[in-house]
Amino acid sequence: MNGLIEGVKIFHYQFIVALLNKARHEPGYCAFYEECGRNPTVSGSLLPPIIPCLNYSRARALEGEHYQRLKKVCPMLDRGEGRTTACCSIKQLKFLEMSLMLSKAVLMRCPSCADNFAHLHCINTCSPDQSTTINVTRTMNITSFGIVKEAVVGYQAYLSTSFADKAFESCKSVRIPSTGGYAIATMCGRYGSALCTAQRWYDFQGDSSNGLAPLDIDFRLIPEGVTEGIPDGVVPYAGRALGCNEMTPTGAEVCSCQDCQASCPVVPSPPPPAEPFTIGGMDGYLVLCVIFLCVLILAFLLFNSLATQEFLGSGFQAWGTLIASHPLKVLLVSALVIAAFATGLMHIELTTDPVQLWSAPNSRARIEKDFHDKYFDPFFRTNQLILTAPGRPGHFYDSLLFGKQNFSGIITKDLILELLELQKKIQFWSNDLNRTARLKDVCFAPLNPSNPSLTDCAVNSLPQYFQNSVDNLNAKVNMTVLGVTKEVDWRDHFIYCVNSPLSFKDITDLQLSCMADYGAPVFPFLAVGGYENEGYTTAEALILTFSLNNYPRDNVKFKVALEWEQRFLDIVQEYQKSPGNPFTFAYMAERSLEDEINRTTAEDIPIFMISYAVIFVYIAVALGEYTSFSRILVDSKFLVGLGGILVVGCSVLASMGFYAWIGIPSSLVILQVVPFLVLAVGADNIFIFVLEYQRDARRPDEKREEQIGRVLGNVAPSMLLCSLSESVCFFLGALSTMPAVKSFALYAALAVLMDFVLQMTAFVALLSLDARRQDGNRCELACCVTVKTTAPSKPNEGFLLPIMRKYYAPVLLHPVTRMVVFIFMFISSIYLMFYVTVGLDQELAMPQGSYMLEYFKYLYAYFEVGVPTYFVTTKGFNFTSTMGMNAACSSVGCDPFSLTQKIQYATEYPDLSYMAIPANSWVDDYIDWLNPGSKCCRLYTLGPNKGNFCPATNFMCGKKCMETPPNGVLRPNMEQFNRFLPDFLGNRPDLQCPKGGLGAYDKAVIRDESGEIIATRFMAYHTALTTSKEFTAALKIARELAHNITLSMRAIPGTSQDFEVFPYTVTYVFYEQYLTIVSEGLFNISLCLLPTFVVCCLLLGMDLRSGALNLLTIIMITVDTVGVMTLWGIDYNAVALINLVTAVGISVEFVSHMTRSFAMSIQPTHVERAKEATATMGSAVFAGVAMTNLPGIVVLAFAKAQLIQIFFFRLNLVITLLGMAHGLIFLPVLLSYFGECVFSLCDLFGLIPFPQSCVVAPATAGQGPGAGAE
Repeated sequence: MNGLIEGVKIFHYQFIVALLNKARHEPGYCAFYEECGRNPTVSGSLLPPIIPCLNYSRARALEGEHYQRLKKVCPMLDRGEGRTTACCSIKQLKFLEMSLMLSKAVLMRCPSCADNFAHLHCINTCSPDQSTTINVTRTMNITSFGIVKEAVVGYQAYLSTSFADKAFESCKSVRIPSTGGYAIATMCGRYGSALCTAQRWYDFQGDSSNGLAPLDIDFRLIPEGVTEGIPDGVVPYAGRALGCNEMTPTGAEVCSCQDCQASCPVVPSPPPPAEPFTIGGMDGYLVLCVIFLCVLILAFLLFNSLATQEFLGSGFQAWGTLIASHPLKVLLVSALVIAAFATGLMHIELTTDPVQLWSAPNSRARIEKDFHDKYFDPFFRTNQLILTAPGRPGHFYDSLLFGKQNFSGIITKDLILELLELQKKIQFWSNDLNRTARLKDVCFAPLNPSNPSLTDCAVNSLPQYFQNSVDNLNAKVNMTVLGVTKEVDWRDHFIYCVNSPLSFKDITDLQLSCMADYGAPVFPFLAVGGYENEGYTTAEALILTFSLNNYPRDNVKFKVALEWEQRFLDIVQEYQKSPGNPFTFAYMAERSLEDEINRTTAEDIPIFMISYAVIFVYIAVALGEYTSFSRILVDSKFLVGLGGILVVGCSVLASMGFYAWIGIPSSLVILQVVPFLVLAVGADNIFIFVLEYQRDARRPDEKREEQIGRVLGNVAPSMLLCSLSESVCFFLGALSTMPAVKSFALYAALAVLMDFVLQMTAFVALLSLDARRQDGNRCELACCVTVKTTAPSKPNEGFLLPIMRKYYAPVLLHPVTRMVVFIFMFISSIYLMFYVTVGLDQELAMPQGSYMLEYFKYLYAYFEVGVPTYFVTTKGFNFTSTMGMNAACSSVGCDPFSLTQKIQYATEYPDLSYMAIPANSWVDDYIDWLNPGSKCCRLYTLGPNKGNFCPATNFMCGKKCMETPPNGVLRPNMEQFNRFLPDFLGNRPDLQCPKGGLGAYDKAVIRDESGEIIATRFMAYHTALTTSKEFTAALKIARELAHNITLSMRAIPGTSQDFEVFPYTVTYVFYEQYLTIVSEGLFNISLCLLPTFVVCCLLLGMDLRSGALNLLTIIMITVDTVGVMTLWGIDYNAVALINLVTAVGISVEFVSHMTRSFAMSIQPTHVERAKEATATMGSAVFAGVAMTNLPGIVVLAFAKAQLIQIFFFRLNLVITLLGMAHGLIFLPVLLSYFGECVFSLCDLFGLIPFPQSCVVAPATAGQGPGAGAE
């Protein structure tokens, strides 16, 4: 019996198929008509799957309401009332209209596309020649209201390729402004926008599993002239599809350039990057430097005021005698003064915020940041993990829907579940009782910002494609396609969602949504990374991102966010150490950068302490005379060395205390650099003073205090020359616009000045006490113990002076070696200066071993898109006017050079513009939202809310907010614009109205109390930026683009000339400095060089030549330092600039003492004067500056912070070595040729001076003022 029943069924099926195959296809006849009911084979549809009844009959003549409805929905079928026939009932027209509204919501930006889309479905549903273009393939008996009807559940639709391709071309570039993506991506299923074709586009529309199609439509695209395989009587529809650059028959305007390439005006390509500067095919800078070198060598080969000194010398001599006579009183007064200054440290304020440290409050980036944060809240806080699974094998998956797909080792179900478990652990820890930092209290919740729950928080990850549901991930179902049945699972859903992230329902029988649980789409570049050409299944990394709201630092919620982020880090670090962790990953929290910088600074403080201790030990040992073993404790200078260190420390404390009193904040850079700088300067002066005293013989009947005064009179002018030059140099450096450089310069200037004052007071007093002890033969550390061995009568020259006098100076100044020793190096460094890298890559701010270094490595390797950047508009532009809207939007009727359109043009050249994704546009989406072609903006017609906005989810609201414009270009008037804008911004997007502004734009439009728009923003995306150079270039290009937009929008009548468009992203405030840091550096260094020349000239009695030689040598040291920076990979940035300013100060120590010693020498020839200066002052400079700095610098090589290793160890080592080499090698040679005879012995002895030297008889060389005191 069962077999008989089955046989009957088979016969019945074959009979129906035979009837369908013999169906007639004649013009004027319908294949189906009227609604039969719901399709029982379709479940989970987003719209009711109403299907038509099989009905081969003549097309119906339309009149009255029926005709008017057809004319509204399918105007291309209108032939006039009384002459129009169609194959659809009023019910079918109403359902078709509702269905088309969903598509028009994203397609109406381009009227010709929306018209072509409606054209196709109107032909299938209502064409009077319906039977000639479609072939019914499947029917089913359904019962409706007790009546059995035969309904159509599948048919073939025949289209000519000319119509199909042109319709597809008109739609493929239509964008969704809120995401920057293409509308076609939501209408092509698994293929997305990149792989979508006309056939795939139609296949998706005809797939009943897409949640929108009520039945299956097999679209057959037939080329012209092909008849094979086409049923008799069927003629592929070959109507005229509109090009996107054509007006519609109803008068709608052509599509905009952003949605239609054919509508774009001719835009000239941006100029290519400037060609390298060349001369004759060679590097132009190299050629110029070689020419400059030749000129200098040629000039070198062809050129083979004492009253000031006496006044200064006598003044300092009297001062020194006075101080040495009352040492205890002086020390007491000095201590009281230092204590008074140091009490200001109670009010000291340390600046640790990188923004405040490196960006001036009045800088453009800070002003723009403050404007953005004032109106739009600070940039949200990012907490992120990037996870990989190296070594795990991938697999191939033969998908029923998508074919054979290659899955990488990390895109596996077990790892996704593991990621979901970690995600939930982070999300839900704060829900425990007694927690003070809950995620929902601080999270970024775009669709429910006022009262968010945990599921409203923006958490982006791959599990969000499954709404963070384990059940959804485990879901499986058998699915049949084209007679093939296979199991579909999470992989099919994943492939679909990464290609169509905006879909509310996939095309599989799983029928899952792709939207995240918080209601927004998760774009694939936020979920996976490390793929090529949109091959998301081969991604090498998973990305998990928690976004938090940002708050001002004085807001209580800022501390809550910090606490949550700390717990986030704790959980992640604990998970990383767990033995069962299958991932290799990197992570960061918003607080990580500042935390790591502060941590490494604290950890490296001992390194600085060791550095200072090494310097102290050297000074204490090197200052001793050591004439005999028995007098070691008498002749040592341990306490003098300690006193010198204390003088340096007190000067730094006094400087910091003073500025703390007046409210100028300090920074960690100041704490690290200023003591080192002052120690270098102070140690040099200490050595010069002490060594001069040790080498000097007390004159007959001269008291100890008078000798100290006389020695001070000899060396203090040189000390004043250096200290005053450096102090003025740093005070002028405070003119810098960079806060860190400015505060450093101020602190350093006062510290150097205070160091000189204390050396002239406290240190002189301390040396007087030590000399009194030494004269009494008392031991240093045990003053009550005396030594019987008397001091030698001859002054002690020490170890270094005889070597310098006997060997070094004669060899250096030998005629064979008297040449341009350093000119070649100088010219080479000028050449290298042009190739120094400008910037500071952010990973260099991290210490070695920091987890942030691994994060940056993962970020650059796996992230496929860069940071979002906002184009912000200020007050003064009228968006409510038609011209104002056209100047901002990019849809139909908009200016082809509007704000958003210009950004679109920039994205077409990502390598030059650094723009990857066009800007979203609230103006475009607002206009689309108002369009009566969608269901978004409607009004209540009944009840207490009559006349108010009615959401699309309410099916009882029939009145549209606006009427359909005759030309398709909808523009609200001012009253309508202002009335509906708040409704748009508060409307949550959904399937019925995807254009709602909540989440995307509710914080993008700011209005004042009167309703005037005072600030808006349009969000675009940069390309993936990895280096400081790229970040800086991106900022520069974005500003140029914004300025161009500003000028065009100011040209709109009624626009304020103060109106401005500017770009903003969180990184701009850090990289703005690199736009001007070269000119800023030249300005600061020039300001530092100027006082060295002026002070040298003044203190040497208007000696212009010595000042010029001094200046030349310091310039050479600075230039050579920059050149070596290029060779050693040291980037030029604000930290380097601070060190270069410091280099000028240290160079003064190497150079000015030598220049003054040469000028004051009484030797008869330039060479002899150079030898004497090299031996006497050179030895003191070598011992006091070079050998003081080098041990301390070497210790810094062991610091953990890369910044300290590079910019304090490397750079200071370069500065010290180059300063020593120029001061002790180049400068003596230079002085031996060009030095000035400041000490005019010729006048004193009644001799006639010669132009190049003061030739004096050997017998008189030792006479005159200063003789006997070297």
